Amino acid sequence: MQPVRIEIADLSEDNLKDAPEWDSSPYSCKYCIYWEFPEECADLSKKKEKMKKKVKWLQNVCRMFGTCGKIVYVDGTPAGYAQYAPPAFLPGATHYPSGLPDKDAVLISCLFIPQKKYRRMGLGSRLLSNIIDDLRKKRVKAVETFARKGNPNNPSGPAEFYLRNGFAIHKDDTEHPLMKLVL
Repeated sequence: MQPVRIEIADLSEDNLKDAPEWDSSPYSCKYCIYWEFPEECADLSKKKEKMKKKVKWLQNVCRMFGTCGKIVYVDGTPAGYAQYAPPAFLPGATHYPSGLPDKDAVLISCLFIPQKKYRRMGLGSRLLSNIIDDLRKKRVKAVETFARKGNPNNPSGPAEFYLRNGFAIHKDDTEHPLMKLVL
């Protein structure tokens, strides 16, 4: 068996096009604007327009906050995606019954390994660790995310994953608790 080469790259305009596709789904991280522009995310036919909006959002957040996402590659193939920013940049976060993220925290809006063949390789934990390292360097006080209980097919990730990686339930709800890790 050949050794696997894993690389985690900061998200940029240049590599956003590499964001992985989901198995048997019309969605893709590169076209998803659920968190950034929730009122415009439903129309799946407007991929070019969504990509332009996502790039403009990415430019703005990078200018004001710095790195706000990661792509994990396995042997040069995009296998996972993560996106995070202060909650003010993610208006989609206002729609969750568990409550709003803390203003001094950074919200992970997406941390997903969409293709099942890349799951169970530790990629999610490596991606999360890389994000946490970056946020510590920025002196961020806490990181939060809306997870899903009992469902690994959720772009934010399952609650059980975050619990295994040191997060606690900060604000609970029956399906999407707000998880928190104090840095």
